[in-house]
Amino acid sequence: MPSKEMNLPNYFLADLPPEATLSPVMLSEACQTLKRNRERYLAGRSTHQLVKVLSDVAEAWMKPDNAFRKLVLERGPAETGFSCETLKRGLDDFFRQVTPENLHALLVQEFGNARRLDAVTATEVEQKLSRAAMAVGPEFLVHIAAGNIPNPTWMSIILGLLARSAQFVKCASGSAFLPRLFAHSLYEADPKLGACLEIAEWRGGSVALEDILFGEADCVTATGSDQTLAAIRSRLPAHARFLGYGHRVSFGFVAREVLSRSNAPRITARVADDVVAWNQLGCLSPHVIYVQSGGELSPDKFAELLAEELERREQTEPRGELPASHAAGIASRRGIYEVRAAHSPETLMWHSQESTAWTVVFEADPRFQVSCLNRFIYVKPVKDLTELLQHAEVVRGKVSTVGIASPEHQAEELAAQLARWGATRVCPLGRMQNPPLTWRHDGRPALGDLVTWTDFEMQ
Repeated sequence: MPSKEMNLPNYFLADLPPEATLSPVMLSEACQTLKRNRERYLAGRSTHQLVKVLSDVAEAWMKPDNAFRKLVLERGPAETGFSCETLKRGLDDFFRQVTPENLHALLVQEFGNARRLDAVTATEVEQKLSRAAMAVGPEFLVHIAAGNIPNPTWMSIILGLLARSAQFVKCASGSAFLPRLFAHSLYEADPKLGACLEIAEWRGGSVALEDILFGEADCVTATGSDQTLAAIRSRLPAHARFLGYGHRVSFGFVAREVLSRSNAPRITARVADDVVAWNQLGCLSPHVIYVQSGGELSPDKFAELLAEELERREQTEPRGELPASHAAGIASRRGIYEVRAAHSPETLMWHSQESTAWTVVFEADPRFQVSCLNRFIYVKPVKDLTELLQHAEVVRGKVSTVGIASPEHQAEELAAQLARWGATRVCPLGRMQNPPLTWRHDGRPALGDLVTWTDFEMQ
């Protein structure tokens, strides 16, 4: 990603030309610079000031003439593999949520008082008990980012700034494009704030570089496979807090009561939203849509309608090109189901012609099946949610989001049943890959996990 092609200044290590080699000395100097800049430019900022900068930057990203947005839509397909339309939807879904109101709601949710990071403050209940408290973020925060979709990295940067932390974002090799442009937009809006942030990329497992980061960090967040998280955890010094977000899967459930022929197009459109968003590559994207039997529309007919909707979406929001190895994986998986469908009425398949753009597989077998993603979705019939959970037991404890379509009076009980089973988020279908800003990632407080509390017992 040569910066001269993109007309961006060399503010970050990720801006260096591809032939540049990062050294432990460079990283050590970068860490010390970040800490000094934090002390000068960030530690004393008020929450109000930071919320304004973040919301102003997000609002700018929503405007069609924004230089960074235009750069993403122009160069993003080649850099990321996502189509222009997919990128546009992803930008809008994320940045429209970063508003003063939502950031305030997040702070109140996490701390009980939006000024908890500014000073010793008390809620109404604490005042009655003559108590107050202050939350303090880590001085130096390191993020080990996954390369599949940008949202978690963008959100990590926002949380780190609210916590007044110097931040070093280490991206997977070849995946710094979107985090880097967000960092540049922050730098343009507030250079002193941008100077408290570093973006770099290299292939994971570069021990000499990562040991420098880990040794300097007060807190390390990491998103990736369970094996990657275990390897990182084992290398951290005792003083460093570790927040790991491992492999998660998601699925959907459609109740029989909403399966009328008049309602089906609306439900399949919502499912298509979840499959198409970021090409199904996030942990919140569905692998399987479970459809309750006994409705006006049968589960296999629902699968057929979903296939028709995905074909329409390919015309308006194409998936984009895949690496040859990923396309071959989809073709191979299709081959398996072509054979099964030829020999059993319990398996059906629909797919895009002359491309791997989308695939819908209907299987009567309700056991949970991991998708190969990139718009490859399973549809399976179940008697009810209880049967679904029995067949999803293999992924229990690894489920992030369950999207549901049900009558309103049933939704709360379904959510309670899913919560007791272990799902950490339940939402309407159509919003699986678009959580609110206040979402508790993997069931944990977003900002709360970063901070250390000081309690003050008043006289």
